[in-house]
Amino acid sequence: MAESSGFDPQLALSHKFPETTYTYTARDSVLYALGVGACARDAVDDDELKYVYHANGEQFLQVLPTFAALFSLASLPNGFNLPGLEYDQRLLLHGQQYIELYRPFPSSGCIHNKVSLAGLHDKGKAAIIEFETKSYEKESGELLCMNRTTVFLRGAGGFSKSSQPYSYSNYQTDKASAVKIPKTHPFAVFEDSTQPSQALLYRLSGDYNPLHSDPMVAKIAGFSRPILHGLCTLGFAVRAIIKCICKGDPNLIKSITGRFLLHVYPGETLITEMWLDDLRVIYQAKVKERNQTVLSGYVDVHRLTSSL
Repeated sequence: MAESSGFDPQLALSHKFPETTYTYTARDSVLYALGVGACARDAVDDDELKYVYHANGEQFLQVLPTFAALFSLASLPNGFNLPGLEYDQRLLLHGQQYIELYRPFPSSGCIHNKVSLAGLHDKGKAAIIEFETKSYEKESGELLCMNRTTVFLRGAGGFSKSSQPYSYSNYQTDKASAVKIPKTHPFAVFEDSTQPSQALLYRLSGDYNPLHSDPMVAKIAGFSRPILHGLCTLGFAVRAIIKCICKGDPNLIKSITGRFLLHVYPGETLITEMWLDDLRVIYQAKVKERNQTVLSGYVDVHRLTSSL
């Protein structure tokens, strides 16, 4: 328990995270797009070729909005650490990802990341920590996006100094409320197959956790084989929304919320169900083979296409 380590939440709130720089090329954005399944079903897909090839003489590639999640990963090179907080890395769970997008990403660039603590919550036997990463284009100083990464640390709770469990947030918590999936028939449904090698391809975008590649590590963690990265599953779901709701236009995406509910094994089929609620797309992704929901959330869009 964090209590025995002398963890002081007030000290954590005053902690200053180092600012970092993340440089990527067009090759990196292409590799990411392939890692989340772009053009896997159709190598000349009209909606997705622009992520991997300069189609129709275009000078620049387009970048998927979920590429933003890589900035948050790069902004925490030392992991999800706070002064005095001790936990077993094997017991860390990525609970949720929230992304706000302020402008389209260049196909290559240099990103300046600033990290702050957005939330800290004592859940008794566990702790929930939220890290906020603001990413700026280094040359212009323009804010490109914001990530809020929520991690669940089993065995790291119990640090409250009073009978009232400690809880801190620097934002309105209603934005992180649980998504209620409508009981009506979905507005759109998209089925997509992950490849058996999907995690091996996605890891090349920077997440080299052996849970996604090493059979022995996966078995120790309780899985029959390596599992897919949660952010890869999110990439598949948002791709489905761009295709079905945004009619292929990634720049219509305003913000993304994804709550990770269950693991996906590479090679399984993902079914993304979507409901429209004004300018919000509520969605859930299921694994077809096990009929289990693995991801849910919502995506806010700037506007709906005229065809809808």
